[in-house]
Amino acid sequence: MGLNDSSPGAMRNGRGLSDQWAESVVVRPRTTERHITVHKRLVLGFALSILTLIIVTAVAVVLSVRFEECGGRDRDGVTGESGSRGSGGSAKLNGSRGERTGERGDEETVQPWRNSRLPGSVRPRHYDLRLAVYMDNFTFSGEVSIELECINATRFIVLHTDRLEVDRVSVTAESGAGGRPANRPGGGAMRIHRHFPYPANQMYVVVLHREMKPMRVYRLNVSFDAAIEDELLGFFRSSYTLQRERRYLAVTQFSPIHARKAFPCFDEPIYKATFTLTLRHDPQYTSLSNMPVESSSLSDEDGWVTNRFARTPRMSTYYLAWAVCNFTYRETQTDSGVTIRLYARPDAISSGEGDYALHITKRLLGFYQDYFKVQYSLPKLDLLAVPKHPYAAMENWGLSVFVEQKILLDAEVSSSSYQMELTMVVVHEICHQWFGDLVTPVWWEDVWLKEGFAHFFEYVGTDFLFPKWNMDYLLSHMYSNAARDDLWNKLTQAMRSEGRDIDIRGMMDRWTLQMGYPVVTISKNQSEQLPTHYITVSQEHFLYGQEVRTNNSLQWQVPLTVAVGNASRVCSESLIWINNKTETHRIGQMDDKTWLLGNINQTGYFRVNYDLQNWKLLIQQLHTNPQIISIGNRAGLIDDAFNLARAGYLPQGVPLQLIGYLPEETSFLPWHAASRALYQLDKLLDRTDEYSLFSDYVLKQVASRYHQMGWPTNGPGNEGNVLQASYQTEELQRELIMLACSFGNKQCHRQAVAYISDWISSNKNRIPPNIRDIVYCTGVSLMDEDVWEFIWMKFHSSNAVSEKKILLEALTCSDNIFLLNRLLNLSLTSDLVPEQDVIDVIIHVGRNPQGRNLAWKYFREKWDILNARYGEALFMNSKLIGGVTEFLNTDRELNELKEFIQSSGVGAGPALPRALEIVEGNVRWHRLHRRQFYQWLRKPPNPGLG
Repeated sequence: MGLNDSSPGAMRNGRGLSDQWAESVVVRPRTTERHITVHKRLVLGFALSILTLIIVTAVAVVLSVRFEECGGRDRDGVTGESGSRGSGGSAKLNGSRGERTGERGDEETVQPWRNSRLPGSVRPRHYDLRLAVYMDNFTFSGEVSIELECINATRFIVLHTDRLEVDRVSVTAESGAGGRPANRPGGGAMRIHRHFPYPANQMYVVVLHREMKPMRVYRLNVSFDAAIEDELLGFFRSSYTLQRERRYLAVTQFSPIHARKAFPCFDEPIYKATFTLTLRHDPQYTSLSNMPVESSSLSDEDGWVTNRFARTPRMSTYYLAWAVCNFTYRETQTDSGVTIRLYARPDAISSGEGDYALHITKRLLGFYQDYFKVQYSLPKLDLLAVPKHPYAAMENWGLSVFVEQKILLDAEVSSSSYQMELTMVVVHEICHQWFGDLVTPVWWEDVWLKEGFAHFFEYVGTDFLFPKWNMDYLLSHMYSNAARDDLWNKLTQAMRSEGRDIDIRGMMDRWTLQMGYPVVTISKNQSEQLPTHYITVSQEHFLYGQEVRTNNSLQWQVPLTVAVGNASRVCSESLIWINNKTETHRIGQMDDKTWLLGNINQTGYFRVNYDLQNWKLLIQQLHTNPQIISIGNRAGLIDDAFNLARAGYLPQGVPLQLIGYLPEETSFLPWHAASRALYQLDKLLDRTDEYSLFSDYVLKQVASRYHQMGWPTNGPGNEGNVLQASYQTEELQRELIMLACSFGNKQCHRQAVAYISDWISSNKNRIPPNIRDIVYCTGVSLMDEDVWEFIWMKFHSSNAVSEKKILLEALTCSDNIFLLNRLLNLSLTSDLVPEQDVIDVIIHVGRNPQGRNLAWKYFREKWDILNARYGEALFMNSKLIGGVTEFLNTDRELNELKEFIQSSGVGAGPALPRALEIVEGNVRWHRLHRRQFYQWLRKPPNPGLG
């Protein structure tokens, strides 16, 4: 849009100004009777004067044009608009104070909208937002009135908008210093010079004729229109089918920077304000927001409903939320009077799929209030289950939004692992009602402050709900290196109150501000000058691949717990603080048969390595009497050994020899650690000629425990009894079946095929819920195309979200390239696969060794479409890029990735460089370690290491 100026003498391309200038400098004609002879030098001087005048004129014209271009159409395409839509007045400056030469401070020199962050000269105190939502054509119109406090004198109001069609803008002075009412002609109206969007930074700029004064309050009023997008951010739409009728809903997702897509706002977390929201819509819909409805009315003209919601507490824009839907709900209430409702599709509510989440939410609110000694601060909490969402959930204050798969539970078809995952998502989001909503990071670089606490309390809260799940073990694997200065200072104060003077900030800055984490190597002292109760401890930055370990300057303060043990007992345990690269410490008395064990129960965020003799002693201990070493430490040894070997710190045979004790392992967690490590190796090796050496070795370790545990039964009384089962036992059984079927155990394959055949012939699914995903995948991979079509049909007919998820993933397990290609195309080009599931389809096809090249090629060919759909949802884009590339491991694939990054990688953020780093590591492992790995597998086991 061009610059339109309603003032007289408006110019385009400087022509108006040049004409005025020409008129002002025209020379008055002299009489023709008088003739003067001019000296040659006078002629020259006169010519120079004329030339100078022309140059000055030209410069003035150019400056005027550039000035207008800066104001109306800058280099980034910003356009000032006229009338009620765009410009708030003339594009010419009127010479008011602060705009003349020497007092510039205006857009000629400042242009604060060119910065990526808001200038901070004004801050919002309250938003009064009124929206009319049109679900018939997926549009909405709105008016927002923002109460502003001026911090520094300025003529500019800079805030955020994105994809909003701004209609009218006005500014009024509400009060003077001390809150006194403004006493100005025109009721305090401020004259607007102009207003315009600046798309490059998703900002909108209002330029006033006069400055706003510090400590005074102003009101910005903006009316606007926008579309309810078919995307996953801002105010977007979704749909579901009920009794063959497609129904629509609209919901918000504002984190991290997408509130600006729904209304003009100061869309940075530091700008907290209160909000009053009014929603007007067709009465067939229900509207929800953070707060309860304060008043509701029906229009006599069109019958539409207008809901006005109560004023929110102070909060960041990204926690504001609303939804317009025709869902139904179940309700409960806490002992303290907080109303909890779960809204979902009517059929999901009627079948009770929301009851489990509603039940645990009620318990969690009470638990967190007691734990934190802070009451939940809102009168209600709504849980909203939507068909599509960019994240598992979003913790909007008072209106938490979940994707259906993370909150709806059908106990008759859902596995215990699905229930656990759902539980932890709910626990995480409810925790955010304190960490995040009540206390919000200043900027996104500190977002892991709230996420770190929420991740930690996933385990604390889940352990409260289900103590028998034994989450003290799982917690040890999910520590967050999170928090910043405010938290460190509080912790330091707490330590000092206990009489311990520890600088928490000085210690933790090394963990939170440095990249990565260390590997700590513990060795028995080899020096003859020191007795045998001394150990040497060193630290370095843990990195995959020796070739990239060039920066050894990073150091951490490491709280290292060390135990000394032997064949019959653990003798002593010590805490050592490691501050330097290498240190020597006194420890308990040792001899040639005692071993060292570091990072007891995995409470530290680092890896531990040992000298080879100590690894040999630890492996002997596991093979002879593993119970001497705790379950958490057994899992930690497996996890560390495989990762250290992959990174080149250990010979490849060490972890392989270590897991030789697994036939005697009866606990879930060590098996889970081994399974994760073996899965990573499987994807590195599954296209190599000698793969059977690896798979046979794994099956050898799995066979006896697999046959001992057997398969779960699904007899009368067992269905829906997930809560009563021992989670650890069920998950161990499931882990063993998954390993057996994945690596080719014939009996496991026969059992899976029998289950699928029985289902097809009887049309009754008797497969136990906890292993359905394994059976479905195994059956699709081994059986013919008819089975694939059967699973495809069941995917479309099932209403249980957990069942639909595993059915869709099973379709990616086929060995048939034609079927895999068909699934990829259907997922992206039709409505048959939900939009949020497309990414999972591509990723899972890529995890199939038969489909890896297919998924990688498809990803590159469809990148423009995928990036347009998911690019702004950085989490989803990162998930897609990482999932498709993480198991590429050939030189050809590495070169293809490099070419793709160079040609098409713009706008993908840090995900592609991270993917390149991982693929380079995969290729490096094949080049440096694969031969040694297979050499160890070929030779008979022996006591030696290597």
